[in-house]
Amino acid sequence: MITFAGMEYKATEIEGVYVIEPRVFNDARGYFFEAFKQEEFENHIGQVNFIQDNESKSSYGVLRGLHYQKGEMSQAKLVRVIQGRVIDVAVDIRKSSPTFGKHVMVELSGENKRQFFIPRGFAHGFLVLSDEAVFTYKVDNVYAPQAEASIRFDDPDLGIEWPISEKDVLTSEKDLKADSFKEAELFD
Repeated sequence: MITFAGMEYKATEIEGVYVIEPRVFNDARGYFFEAFKQEEFENHIGQVNFIQDNESKSSYGVLRGLHYQKGEMSQAKLVRVIQGRVIDVAVDIRKSSPTFGKHVMVELSGENKRQFFIPRGFAHGFLVLSDEAVFTYKVDNVYAPQAEASIRFDDPDLGIEWPISEKDVLTSEKDLKADSFKEAELFD
């Protein structure tokens, strides 16, 4: 009989942002782990009502972000990589926060099976480091195009050191036209 001892919830240097390490059971057949357990999540992080799961597939050098939704449409996210490897970043954009403008960067991969919890009030982005990556995430609010916003991934005021050359970054036209950190509509 196997007993499941849950996940390890690691607080980061920014309050409310967590890296979650699952307990993975490997054998000759493959692996098994619990990716999400509501009661355990709430005991460590608090109540978040996830209402939707999203998935994307991207190739090497694709950078998506830094995205967020404004006001009442803001979203908390629980993100992970099923296949491949990414660098994931959460930027605190809450003006009243002692860590305003700071970021947390974590590597997520199909191999390490880590998850990253990003509460409301953060901009989020990721950069693909493998040939391909399949990225999945839970959100606690619906997509609202009228509330979407983004901040330039290379904004010098944020000081994010993405681990590949900027010439190798592939991003959308929309993300290239994103606001600077100083111009962006942020949270109070």
